[in-house]
Amino acid sequence: MTRPLTVALLGLSLLLLPSAGRAHGIQSSLTRLQDLSDQLTLQSQFSSGEPTRDALVRLVPPGGQPIEVGRTNSQGQLSFALPKGANGAWEVQVDGGPGHRDYLEMPVRQGQPQLDRISEHAHPAGPLGGLNLVAGLGGLGAAAMLLGLQRIRRPR
Repeated sequence: MTRPLTVALLGLSLLLLPSAGRAHGIQSSLTRLQDLSDQLTLQSQFSSGEPTRDALVRLVPPGGQPIEVGRTNSQGQLSFALPKGANGAWEVQVDGGPGHRDYLEMPVRQGQPQLDRISEHAHPAGPLGGLNLVAGLGGLGAAAMLLGLQRIRRPR
């Protein structure tokens, strides 16, 4: 096997490794509508500035099942209200498609969201996150083996 092919395989395997950075991540924020005190507006966009169109938005109560509240419009916005009597740390999930998700943790006290205390947090990788890691490490191992075999077979 030629050296350029080995280098290409090594580079490909590095691309499969998950990274902490998000080249095309989603950034979201929540605000309260001025005219309706119980309505919240989510604004979501990709890191490029392009609105996150048609993203599925879910609310997840503490220890509960996700509640779908709708999809973002062409400007990446969605207005919704919290369920009556909401309390605790709720999660707002914005799902813009494979690899494009955002998670906001929103403290709620007596039905009122504490918008000044919202935090964005990394969510554990789904099943594909672990698969990418295994594939990436396997690719690195294969490339290392190929490099080792090339060194052994070369006449001195």
